[in-house]
Amino acid sequence: MNRVILIKYGELTTKKGNRKLFINGLYSHILKKLKNLNVNIFKDMSRMYIEYNSSDEKLILKNIGEIFGIHAYSIAYKVETDLDKIKEMLTLVLKEKLDDSRSYTFKVETKRSDKSFKIDSMECNNEFGSYILKNFSNLKVDVHEPDILIHVEIRKEFSYIYLNEYKGLGGYPVGTLGKCLLMLSGGIDSPVAGYLAMKRGIKLDLVYFEAIPHTSLEARNKVIELAKKLAIYGLEMKLIIVPFTKLQEEIYKNVEGNYSITIMRRMMYRIMEKLAKRFKSLGIVNGESIGQVASQTLTSMNVINSVINLPVIRPVACFDKLEIIDISKKIDTYDISILPYEDCCTVFVPKHPIINPNLDNCLKMESKFDYSSLIDEIMNNLLVITITNEEENEYSDIL
Repeated sequence: MNRVILIKYGELTTKKGNRKLFINGLYSHILKKLKNLNVNIFKDMSRMYIEYNSSDEKLILKNIGEIFGIHAYSIAYKVETDLDKIKEMLTLVLKEKLDDSRSYTFKVETKRSDKSFKIDSMECNNEFGSYILKNFSNLKVDVHEPDILIHVEIRKEFSYIYLNEYKGLGGYPVGTLGKCLLMLSGGIDSPVAGYLAMKRGIKLDLVYFEAIPHTSLEARNKVIELAKKLAIYGLEMKLIIVPFTKLQEEIYKNVEGNYSITIMRRMMYRIMEKLAKRFKSLGIVNGESIGQVASQTLTSMNVINSVINLPVIRPVACFDKLEIIDISKKIDTYDISILPYEDCCTVFVPKHPIINPNLDNCLKMESKFDYSSLIDEIMNNLLVITITNEEENEYSDIL
């Protein structure tokens, strides 16, 4: 039997005039994801089909399950669009999939895309259902809660039969809606924010602020491991390591303790804006969640945002911590995020950080030191590496 993987687009089909752009983006992503496998991929405006070697089936299904832009996917059986041949294929599929010693209930759902086919969808359901009842004594109809839902899709040249449907990740293909920079701290929240941003079609490069010797190479490796987890969904991405030590030390020399986190975040945002221009990004993504820490109150966010003219996307802004943890476990970043290696946002946290900072006070404190020249120095000493999720890339030369 000729098997293919049938892919449904879901949300992509709502794009009307731009549908082709999104489908081509998904096609490109699938090609890259399956580049080392022997596959042929065909697409139209409502479905995509992957022809493959049966020995690769599990690996292909795993990879397909890691691609945004897919609503659902199935292992489908391809047959010539002819009523008798579809019935013959139904017999073969059910004999292969069902246990003769068991009884099952079933329902047939036909989608007739080829309107020239001689009978409509409802008539097909009746025709195929009657045929199955006649030929399989262990099957009975249940249109409400069937054990087996038999899908038949009738198209112009070929039709497709499938039983099981796997839920895809949904969203839009990565890169179809532009590129942003993710502030990747090493904590629980920022990798989840990156995952959710990619789900909305945003390609990411990653930015990690480090302050060696106050932070460690173990903390850097932790971020690299998180980046590799995100690269599963975004394929290849840059990790930009920002040497923040001198600027952070100047902040703690010249700024009142309770304002240190606010000023530090304002400096980070200034650097992020410069990085966005250099790396051609349209905005900033971070893991801020309203009220979670002092710098994430609305007042703090407003004061911190005032230094830049870029959109700041906060995918987890309205999530509680348990919701964020649930997603981090789902995407396999949680165990890495809780490793006990501090980043520069946690190393110098004051006992009582201000939750309602005043902008004028920030400007007065920032006037006490020449942060502009320190930012220029930082921009001249970035470390940029390319991240993939391939195991052979160990990055040992920078650790």
